[in-house]
Amino acid sequence: MRKIVIVMSTLCVMLLSVVTVQAQEWTPEQQVELFGYCEKPALIKQLKISEAIADRIGQIHHWARLTKIKIEANASDTFATAGEVEEEVVKKYKSLSLSGDQVKALVERRKKSLSEPCEVITLVVNRNYDTIAKPQLQLQFRNKFRRTLMDKLEVNGKQADMLIEAEVWKQKEALEIAKIPETDFERIRKTVGLYKELERKYGFIGITEQQKEGAKAIFKQAE
Repeated sequence: MRKIVIVMSTLCVMLLSVVTVQAQEWTPEQQVELFGYCEKPALIKQLKISEAIADRIGQIHHWARLTKIKIEANASDTFATAGEVEEEVVKKYKSLSLSGDQVKALVERRKKSLSEPCEVITLVVNRNYDTIAKPQLQLQFRNKFRRTLMDKLEVNGKQADMLIEAEVWKQKEALEIAKIPETDFERIRKTVGLYKELERKYGFIGITEQQKEGAKAIFKQAE
């Protein structure tokens, strides 16, 4: 019995894959694009700064990456170490007229940014759904989730059905995106597009933000 449990656990891990992408795998230009997807919205929300200031911060980070590349190639006339670059980054933060607390928060975020997963570029793929046709998968979801959605979220039957349709679409779309190699940046762009389209679909359902997040949590538990 113990061997069976271990085998089943392994299969579950293989069938459900969560793919996150580390920024250092990409070119400086692609990392600028990643900044717009991930860090920029987070900075605007956390620090309560304008989009223009967030863009300036992105430019500072881009400058730092390029400068570190020059250091590695022994081509920098100004900086000798990555530590010196980071010191200059802090100076550039301060030149944006940010408060001391905002600068401190930026420095802390910068230390963590390469290790923290970014949800909007994280592709969740459930291989169990790969061989199930969309109509059949939608029927399975309807039987499994419809009543739960209606009871827990206090949505009507039509809204529950629309939530299920959106989730099934997401699952099938994720399987298609997963066919793109992980080394292809287009995979990230497609993943970002998937979540944008999912949000658009939610917008037609007529539910609150709390109900939307509740639906996501219900579907996520099933993964």
